[in-house]
Amino acid sequence: MNINWKELTFHYTETDYIIRSACKNGVWEQPYATRDKMIPIHAAATGLHYGQECFEGLKAFRGIDGNVRIFRMEENAKRMYQSAEGLLMTPVPIELFCKAVLLALKMNINFLPPYETGATLYFRPLLVATTPDISVGPGKDCEFVVIPTPIGPYFPNGFKGMPALINRTVDRAASQGTGCWKVGGNYAASFRASEAAHAMGYECMFTDTKTHKYIDECTASNFIGIRTRNNATQRYEYLTPRSSAILPSITNDSLMTLAREMGMKVTRRRIRVEELAYLQEAAACGTACVISPLTKVIDPDNNITYTFGDKPGPILTKLYHALQDIQYGRVQDKHNWCTVIKQTT
Repeated sequence: MNINWKELTFHYTETDYIIRSACKNGVWEQPYATRDKMIPIHAAATGLHYGQECFEGLKAFRGIDGNVRIFRMEENAKRMYQSAEGLLMTPVPIELFCKAVLLALKMNINFLPPYETGATLYFRPLLVATTPDISVGPGKDCEFVVIPTPIGPYFPNGFKGMPALINRTVDRAASQGTGCWKVGGNYAASFRASEAAHAMGYECMFTDTKTHKYIDECTASNFIGIRTRNNATQRYEYLTPRSSAILPSITNDSLMTLAREMGMKVTRRRIRVEELAYLQEAAACGTACVISPLTKVIDPDNNITYTFGDKPGPILTKLYHALQDIQYGRVQDKHNWCTVIKQTT
């Protein structure tokens, strides 16, 4: 194995094993490791024909003390459970989910990047309905897979800032649809707009599907904004959208907790596009990107550009390092967010 950890990007790198577990007639088998990366699936599987699938994403970090930390694994397990319920799939039991992730780590420990390389070991749990039936309806049999791969930053610039372009022509997910669950169809629906933005050098910011007046998501991530307040006790406000069409981000939830502890006012509500003018800092956030600050947001329909500076602002920088310090074991994890696996060598 010869991997340049510092040059890794957010793309798939082959590892030794994936983890699999099948559900037949409502009974889950114990997860097991296999070198076979192919999933045999019936051509009539409902997951292929009707998009009955969901997935997750979480990371393991090599800490400053040499130990391994998996960040908020149980929350990912709970979110996949909710996604499965939303699609009328047989949910993966939380204990089985966690057991499979820990097995994926154990069997691929040589692919865990060293501390201070900027790379992590990423896990992609996938649940797909395998019931063969072309009748329109949910299948109950499922295949659960955990795919491990070492990754670098999601965005090439990392924590350096990126521009975004507001989109009002493509809807990523309906307001009462599947946007609140992590299903592949939401991402496929976004490709047309996001790839068009990428071709022009921007990330894509999506608006609400009903009025296109409110911010929903930024790229495939939650949006956060920082605003200065005229308040002696709460000088800054952490602002993030409330919408039934966006995924409840575990990273965003963690950052909101940290923001409150730093004395900020945390507000989750609908955010009009024009309110970008009142923000001092803005960013996308999520498991893959952590925090990706925005340098500017262009609204082409109204010929307006909202600017936030060429470098990450002080509040986003403080939040970014606070979260990374917990994930890498540099500070006490007082919220018990990390599952710590002791390493003896």
